[in-house]
Amino acid sequence: MANHKSAIKRIRSNEAKRVLNRYQFKSTRTAIKKLRGTADKSAAQELLKKVTSMLDRLAKKNIIHKNKAANNKSKLTKLVNAL
Repeated sequence: MANHKSAIKRIRSNEAKRVLNRYQFKSTRTAIKKLRGTADKSAAQELLKKVTSMLDRLAKKNIIHKNKAANNKSKLTKLVNAL
């Protein structure tokens, strides 16, 4: 266990950040699954904008790697264009 006040505070703040990052990542994954299940092209295009934005935000905050975000966006764009 931490002995210093600053270390105790760091543990608390790290936990808060971990929970927030996990929430954002899980909600992005849910949105991706929803997009993959969409059959309507116009709805899929609207959802693609949201998902792309979410992926960019995750990559910017280093929650996921930037190349993973790029790969996901590319695959999802191809999927929507094929509808």
